[in-house]
This record gives sequence, structure tokens and C-alpha cells, in this order.
Amino acid sequence: MTLLTGKAALVTGATGGIGAGIARRLAAHGARVLAHYRSRPPELPDVLAAQADLREPAEVDRLVAEAVDRLGGLDIVINNAGVQPVQPLSELTLADWRSVFAGNVDTAFLVTKAAANSMVERGVRGAITAVGSIEGSVPAVGHAHYASAKAALLMHTKAAALEYGPHGIRVNAVSPGLISRPGIEEAWPEGVHSWVSNAPLGRLGTPEDVGDACAFLASDLAGFITGQNLAVDGGMGVRPAW
Repeated sequence: MTLLTGKAALVTGATGGIGAGIARRLAAHGARVLAHYRSRPPELPDVLAAQADLREPAEVDRLVAEAVDRLGGLDIVINNAGVQPVQPLSELTLADWRSVFAGNVDTAFLVTKAAANSMVERGVRGAITAVGSIEGSVPAVGHAHYASAKAALLMHTKAAALEYGPHGIRVNAVSPGLISRPGIEEAWPEGVHSWVSNAPLGRLGTPEDVGDACAFLASDLAGFITGQNLAVDGGMGVRPAW
């Protein structure tokens, strides 16, 4: 496939299922990919890898510079790094709240700023995509901090699209629904059954589904799309709640 041939892409948080799936699909579509990780290197034989703590501005700047150097440029950034703890709102501490915002919003802000500024300096009309969640619109019990952070991420996406648009840089988001991962059916059988029973397409999503959505938004096929949020949820968003 040649959708992204000649493009250089940085994917953050590429060790986990969705991040690894995104990195694989971008590479399959022809991009040169640098997969970021914080502690555990991804098992992705067809892509490069680099370590950084995205909560630290200096490390983010280093990572973006490393991506430009090792890939010979940087055209695409996928802000996938994030955390998703489960805690009742009544038990959340301020430290818990701030930790989730740091892991989901602060990291995306720092990467977007560093990457976009680098693109502006080099005259690159690039594409940046944030990986949000359908919980950015509809929260789940125990996810007050996570859902709030993902909602903030969607507004950050719109703001970045507004400010970097004049430089030809497009900024969008994808919001996955329930995505398959090893052991999910055994760990949460009632949730999986409910999802499959209610989603119009009748299945869980895959990391590759998210990766293909990211590839589309990063490609020239989406050249007039910016500031948008693409739900990758098998149609769950159209299911009536009554």
C-alpha cells in the first residue's frame, strides 16, 4: 500500500495494543515509523523505536529532534500515549486527577507543540492526530478523570487545528470505542457481550481499525480535514439510549 509512502511518522505510546497497531498500519501504508515508548520497548520489527518520558518537556523536544534525525524528517505525529486507571469519583484525590491529565493531556500538548513548531520551522505541511476515546463525550463509571482528560484532549485538538492551520498543519483526533486486546473476553465478559450485542457492526474494534483511521487522517486523502474527531466505534454512537 502506498497511502503514506515517503512520509515519516512518530507514534507515541507504541508499546500497548492500540499504539502498536497504529505503528504497524502506518508502516504497512508505506510510512517510515519511529515508535515511542517510556519503559518497555515495543515488539515491532519493521519500525524504529525511541524512549522518552513525555511528561518532561526536555525529553519531548529530544524525541522530536531524534525523530527528525532518524527518519530524515517528520510529517506525521500520532499522540497515542495515555493512561486509563479506574477509580470512583468519590475516592479520587487531586494527585490522582492530575496524574491522569498529565498522562493524557499534558503529554499530547507537549508533543503537539514541539512537533508542530518543528514542522513550521522546516516548512512541512504535516498532520497530527490525537487518540481520544468515545468517553470524551460519554463517560463511564469509574472514569471521571479519564473521560474529562479525553474531553480536554478533543478541545486541544480543535485549538491546535485553529492555530497551526495557517501553516498547513492539520490536527485531528480519532476516538476509539471498545478495542479488542488479549484476555478482554475473560476479564470482562459482560462488557464485551453488551458491546457486541449493541454495536451496529456487531464486534469489538481492533488496533488495526484505529491504525487505518489514523493513516487516513494523516494522508493526502484527508487534505481538507482538520479540527475533527473521527469515532472508530463500530457505530455505537448512533445507538439510541432509550
